[in-house]
Amino acid sequence: MAGSPAWLLLLALGLCCLGIQGQKHKMTVKFRDSSITHPRLGQRLELVCLTTDDDSGVFWVRLDKDGTLHFIVFISSLLRTTFAGNKGTSERFEATKTGRFYHLVVKSFMPQDEGNYFCLMNSNQMLYFSPGQPAFFPAAPTTPAPTTQRGITEKDPCLKTPNPETIKEEELNVFCDIFIWVPLAGACLLLIIALAVTIMLCQQTRRRRCRCKRPVNGKPNAKPSMPSRHV
Repeated sequence: MAGSPAWLLLLALGLCCLGIQGQKHKMTVKFRDSSITHPRLGQRLELVCLTTDDDSGVFWVRLDKDGTLHFIVFISSLLRTTFAGNKGTSERFEATKTGRFYHLVVKSFMPQDEGNYFCLMNSNQMLYFSPGQPAFFPAAPTTPAPTTQRGITEKDPCLKTPNPETIKEEELNVFCDIFIWVPLAGACLLLIIALAVTIMLCQQTRRRRCRCKRPVNGKPNAKPSMPSRHV
């Protein structure tokens, strides 16, 4: 909490002890425009703090989402403003006083301005504080997840309903393939068997021809001649 004064320690103690001691001075914080429930991005947002004592001045602080306190401004009863860093003006905030009303203006509401806004008063060495006024952007709407069927989303192309005509055409193509290829495969098988039988018959015929006796002297049925003897 850079730039925060030491009195913020007292604020933390006061917040912890809420309800232990009744408050003498009542303080309330609200949006000046009662129709606002959530600020919009870049909106000029004005908050009003009403007190029962206008002689002590008021501190404006913000409690962010992380639970860190941020000092914004101190508005004295003499209309003097002191912003963070002991500055008299701020680029992000404006502060004024009208009677018992202390005004805080967020010039352009941004995400870093979200939080609970409090006004505090130190009177007779007693610290009084208001209830917090939440100022948050509206929650983003949640989109429901797409319904699923058997673990497949609706965008899955496999979920499309098949065309009955396409299914019938595919079945006819399958039957045509069966009628064409089965007889063709049978004819090829028969040709292979016939070729194998033909080869076997040719080999047997050759063997038979090789077993026949060859004619003597090249003449068929001729008797062999006896060699002549010389005395």
